[in-house]
Amino acid sequence: MHCPREHCQENKYLLCLVHMFIPTTKEELASLGWDRADVVLITGDSYIDHPNIGVSVIGHVLMDAGYRVGIIAQPDIDSEKDIGRLGQPVLFWGVTGGSIDSMVANYTAAGKRRKSDDYTPGGMNDRRPDRALIIYANLIRRFFKDTSPIVLGGIEASLRRIAHYDYWSNSIRRSVLFDAKADILVYGMGERAVLELAEGLKEKRDVKSIKGICHIAREKPAQCVELPSFEVVARDPQVFAGMFRRFYENSNSPDAPCLCQLQDTRYLVQNQPQPELTPRELDRVYEMDFERDQHPVYEAQGRVTALETIRFSITTHRGCFGQCNFCSIAPHQGRSVVSRSEESIVREAGRLTRHRAFRGTIADVGGPTANMYGMACEHQRACTQKRCLFPAACGHLQVDHGAQIRLLKRLRQLPGVKRVFVASGIRHDLVMADTKNGQRYMQELVAHHVSGQMKIAPEHTEDRVLSAMGKPGSECLVAFKNLFYRLNAASGKKQFLTYYLIAAHPGCTLEDMKRLKDFASTELKTNPEQVQIFTPLPSTVSGVMYCTGTDPFTGRPLFVEKDRAARQQQKDIVVAKKPAGTRGGRR
Repeated sequence: MHCPREHCQENKYLLCLVHMFIPTTKEELASLGWDRADVVLITGDSYIDHPNIGVSVIGHVLMDAGYRVGIIAQPDIDSEKDIGRLGQPVLFWGVTGGSIDSMVANYTAAGKRRKSDDYTPGGMNDRRPDRALIIYANLIRRFFKDTSPIVLGGIEASLRRIAHYDYWSNSIRRSVLFDAKADILVYGMGERAVLELAEGLKEKRDVKSIKGICHIAREKPAQCVELPSFEVVARDPQVFAGMFRRFYENSNSPDAPCLCQLQDTRYLVQNQPQPELTPRELDRVYEMDFERDQHPVYEAQGRVTALETIRFSITTHRGCFGQCNFCSIAPHQGRSVVSRSEESIVREAGRLTRHRAFRGTIADVGGPTANMYGMACEHQRACTQKRCLFPAACGHLQVDHGAQIRLLKRLRQLPGVKRVFVASGIRHDLVMADTKNGQRYMQELVAHHVSGQMKIAPEHTEDRVLSAMGKPGSECLVAFKNLFYRLNAASGKKQFLTYYLIAAHPGCTLEDMKRLKDFASTELKTNPEQVQIFTPLPSTVSGVMYCTGTDPFTGRPLFVEKDRAARQQQKDIVVAKKPAGTRGGRR
């Protein structure tokens, strides 16, 4: 299995494809002829070997480059039995909270402990600790003194890499790099940074200049944009809002400067971002031979619900240019969309048909937003403040669903494929903005790719609230609804739209929710069921709005409902059933 890196110089990131689980035990390491691992990965999820699982991707990319990798999932935090299972790694520990920020995974917006966890065997939420990055880093330090470097990564690390508002403690917290007492934090989609880090540590070089990482320094680096200190932003909400604005505007482009922030007596340093993977590199990552299953060691503990959702899904692209203010995709995956080639996706689908558990259905073909596949804008990296879809689709954006139409046709024609669904949400405003192929795209979806319901996320219907969300107005929502049901009737289908809505977002009042309810009843002819109470996520625009009561870009004050009972009331108004005899329904 071990593939020496010097055997291939064409692409230093991706070499011989590996078809196997990442080792989880000493016995598995020994079966490969390894006495110890170069890198040990710790995750707050069960170990699911799938390209939708970040820790699995990082593990395979490292092994593909010739490194010996082990993985420990959901370790017992009260003993050495799990964390010590593979011994100390030669190069570094890689620590992630999992596919979801651990506080989001463990608590509802109302602060109640969640009973279930889709990424834990058996489904019970009893294995993922609060603030998992901090707990796991401390666990390593407890049982391995003077250990190899501890490297944080994943979405929890990305969202908490700078001074940030933490909803669960209602406070501004330091970078998680300081609180975890770790050595390095990799932010964003980390393949490039992790491989450069592994190479640097192997060659015993200074790794603190690598792009895409954060580290701690005693002195402020030269040519670095300094943000207001943690001490200042923690006591002054408006300074915090200004700090966030500078952070947000300088965190996505490869041309962004190095940022630093004094936290206590030392500096957090955020190096320039890594460039996104090219489409060819992205193809190679997703074409690795993942098992698309839970590792047998963890399978014995029970099934994970998430696997049934993602097992036969295909990721077509990364990133999202929608930039919704409440969403964590932009600070983690980025605001630019990078799409895989059509040929790569078709090859992956062909391999799915040979999987032992495949029964003919590709459950999802998409990404953060399914219908952004194949769309791009050559000016996007230069637009630090302008948005692609707000208040409407930008004229520079190449809005054309033609590429996805061609892809979906090819996928459903593959031998062994019976059905291909697009289960990822779509942007209905993007469909309506496509005068060339928007309606044809919807015809294809309605006829072939909807599994009973199509998910869209208008989030609200009041323009003032939508503006605070960074979402376009509601004028095209009814037009889209009418188009969807007209195409269903023409196709002889009985499918329906599911509307995802948010209650208690900054700027939203009880009266706004009453008007949303009226709009849903009279215009959408439905009684909404998919309504979530807004959760302020770290390092998101809406999270800063919730904390400060202002828009960080305009300084405009916003009403923010913080009383939990009143927040629940906003949701209850919308989901309340209509009295018997009231008009309305799915259509």
